[in-house]
Amino acid sequence: MKKLIAICLSLFFSAALANPPQPYDETADAQAELNKALAAAQAANKKVLVIFGANWCKDCLELDKSIKGQSAALIASKFVVVKIDVGQFDRNLGIANRYENPIKKGIPAAVVLKPDNTLLYATKAGELSNARKMSDQGIYDFFSQVASQHP
Repeated sequence: MKKLIAICLSLFFSAALANPPQPYDETADAQAELNKALAAAQAANKKVLVIFGANWCKDCLELDKSIKGQSAALIASKFVVVKIDVGQFDRNLGIANRYENPIKKGIPAAVVLKPDNTLLYATKAGELSNARKMSDQGIYDFFSQVASQHP
């Protein structure tokens, strides 16, 4: 019996490591998640940082790693983050279009919103679409500049 339990646990943890959680929830109700982020930002007196991306996108995955790493403290102090999956540029396009279509030049893309849903900033020229080449410091500097321009 102990061997069976050990085998089952081994298989479970192997599967979990082989399929780590993805940063973009492909089944999420993006509008509901955005609404929750806006409410949380209102309560915390922060801005909302919306990151548009997809799990197949290597730059999106790199940006996600970076915002959980070196940039984590900065982002947590200034923003409530919501990630919106755009699939193969066939999901949640209405939300992207509402904010000046930041995904037009590639993903990942970002917008910064006031808690009342007013657009403060949108990446319009693919500023983050090459996140793999930006380095952690480059991504930190990007978000530091965005935060300082929209206090």
